Amino acid sequence: MPQMNRRTFLASAAAAGAATRLPQVAVQASKTPPMRRVLTLVYDKSMGMMRAVEKLVP
Repeated sequence: MPQMNRRTFLASAAAAGAATRLPQVAVQASKTPPMRRVLTLVYDKSMGMMRAVEKLVP
């Protein structure tokens, strides 16, 4: 596994955020109630770094 530093973590987090925003165009066209995304940063001991955990809440 390549060494992840702060810059690569921020870049991957930004890419993941952009990828989750794109499908909202299709969701807004449907009649389902909007869901909120909650992003939490947690420390993963096995990887030895912070990682993002995303949850969908009504």
